[in-house]
Amino acid sequence: MRTIGIDVGSTSTKYVVMDEPGVTYHNVIPTGWSSAVAADNAAKDLLSHGFNVWEITCVSTGYGRNAVSYADKAVTEITCHGKGANFLFGNNRAMVIDIGGQDTKVISIEGDVVLDFIMNDKCSAGTGRFLEVMANTMGVNPASLCEMAKLGRGITISSMCTVFAESEVISLIGQDVPKQDIAYGIVGSIIDKVLSQSGRQENCESVYLTGGLCECPYIVELLSEKLGVLVRTNPMARYAGAIGAALVARKLDGKKVKKNE
Repeated sequence: MRTIGIDVGSTSTKYVVMDEPGVTYHNVIPTGWSSAVAADNAAKDLLSHGFNVWEITCVSTGYGRNAVSYADKAVTEITCHGKGANFLFGNNRAMVIDIGGQDTKVISIEGDVVLDFIMNDKCSAGTGRFLEVMANTMGVNPASLCEMAKLGRGITISSMCTVFAESEVISLIGQDVPKQDIAYGIVGSIIDKVLSQSGRQENCESVYLTGGLCECPYIVELLSEKLGVLVRTNPMARYAGAIGAALVARKLDGKKVKKNE
């Protein structure tokens, strides 16, 4: 059975097409100013590759899940990241850390069932947006900032608020503190925020990182060091939410019912 999962995040929109063996097609595009426009752009891209969203069962998730006009159902990203992580990494009791554009989620799963979760959605501290703002302040892109951080040491960014942290970074730049040391402090502050969320999740056999920052090797390395366990990721981990949505779509069996779960 062929299904589509689309994860409309605050920063990027990820979508996959799944057949029984696994993912057939995947792509990511900027969400931009409108979730609905991003969803329409995804539909156009899918159609250009031979996948008609009006004919294939589709489930939406993420920040803009309710803006996907062709979705047969909208499901929370907590549910979808749990199912997607289970598909990518295996069937066990695990902690899933999803560092998104505007929020960070720490989810405990057993198999593809969510046991508990905690979400930071009140401020951008510890998120991809925080990293993006700090990288812009430093005059580099997020990937370069992470590479610089690996060479740095000794700096702590004490402000968790993005606005105050940016002022702190500007002050450090004015003091001629080496850029790699400032980068180290920035990445360290993101990791510290994630660690403060992960304290509730115990008795997990494994830890998985999903979301856009899973593509930054130093983030994975530092998380592993701070947590004291090997944090695993996957080349497709950015698509965990979309994969989970496509897996939910398999259970709809052609029903055209739109509701939140």
